[in-house]
Amino acid sequence: MTRTLLATLALLVALAAPASAQSSKKTTFTIKGAGFGHGVGMSQYGALGYAQNGWDAARILGHYYTGTSLGTTDPNKKVRVQLIGQTGSARISGARQAGSRKLDPTKTYVARRRALTEVELLQGNRRVAVFKAPLQVAGEGDVTTLGGVGSFRGVMELKPGTFSGLTVTNVVGLDDYLQGVVPAESPASWPAEALRAQAIAARTYAITTAKSADFDHYADTRSQVYKGVGIEQPSTNAAVADTRGQIVTYQGQPVVTYFFSTSGGRTESVENTSLGREPRPWLKSVEDEFDDVSPRHRWTTKLTMASASKKLGGLVKGSFKGIRVTRRGESPRIVSAEVVGSRGVSVTDGATLRARLGLFDTWASFASISGEKAEPTEGDGSGGTTAPPGFSALLRPIGVLRGDVIAGSRNVTIQARVNGRWVEVGTTKTRRGAYRWPTATPGTYRAVVGGAYGPAVRIG
Repeated sequence: MTRTLLATLALLVALAAPASAQSSKKTTFTIKGAGFGHGVGMSQYGALGYAQNGWDAARILGHYYTGTSLGTTDPNKKVRVQLIGQTGSARISGARQAGSRKLDPTKTYVARRRALTEVELLQGNRRVAVFKAPLQVAGEGDVTTLGGVGSFRGVMELKPGTFSGLTVTNVVGLDDYLQGVVPAESPASWPAEALRAQAIAARTYAITTAKSADFDHYADTRSQVYKGVGIEQPSTNAAVADTRGQIVTYQGQPVVTYFFSTSGGRTESVENTSLGREPRPWLKSVEDEFDDVSPRHRWTTKLTMASASKKLGGLVKGSFKGIRVTRRGESPRIVSAEVVGSRGVSVTDGATLRARLGLFDTWASFASISGEKAEPTEGDGSGGTTAPPGFSALLRPIGVLRGDVIAGSRNVTIQARVNGRWVEVGTTKTRRGAYRWPTATPGTYRAVVGGAYGPAVRIG
């Protein structure tokens, strides 16, 4: 009995001995988010969910664009879409006419800038003609192919760029344009009512926005994605035809109908985003109950502190410590935030963070959690570890898990690695951004804040 008691005492004394030299502090940086896109107006995956639950296009649009109704516009009005902003030359095939000159649709022609106001057209090494800009080229069957870009309805308009090269713009009827937009924005396999809602939203957006005096829209996400004839599908063409000329109106006037991929469960009011600083009554935050059909409904991104610092660039003062959100919108997407560095903070907004860090959305939360082993101090308890009966006075911490946290919560859960899995062993709170957890049991530990995990630290 005496030998057993002495052996146990010796073990407890060994456990109470000071921990070995402190390990270097490691930090994890976790971003948890929801949604994909700017968050304003119609969620395309949300529209899919509503259509799957029996809603028609008018009801879907009325939900996302508060207080609106459907009106009509001329489906044949012309839309100008910039296909190429600048190029040295443009290859054109399927063309039947350039200006007043007839062409052979079976041949390929090359257009080049000539002086400040002219465009020359070549076939092989032969110059076909020189035209005053802008040159309009029409295709056989109203379709022309632009080399390296695609085939498009309407006419191609070519003219010298401001400083060099050529610009190429597609001038096309509104609903012909939509036939190349709808399948690029929403999968053709989606329910008809979701595709009809997309067609009406895209048609309204097309007539209520313009990018410059020279053209109305880009062919990419700077406006809405447009891929021309090559992407057209029977189901999406039917959605355009079924809604011919229909648009979204507020108090009888067409209004801007922003749309995006995934809301995360709630859209955002436009004044809380980079799309506008003034409230718009039809662009209010609304619940989006069926958006969970999207693969981006919830997402998590993990970066090293070094990688995050590099992406944030000049926003980091000193060494990067984390990001603190200071104001959220209704969804709750980020309106303003602080990038915390060792030498101070930089104020920024959600759109900037999304662009710098490559996030799907501005609905995001950030957690930087550091962890290291430290020596126990006189005031440390045992971290919740219970000593064997009769030996509680002898049991002392063998080490401390400590670290700093910049996150949206002060609550810290401590986990230990037990038999190959993480098990909760206690909770604590941060104090002035720091946590401390003493333990009398050797093992591997980590801190968890808001579902984000700190680094694993071996103690003992």
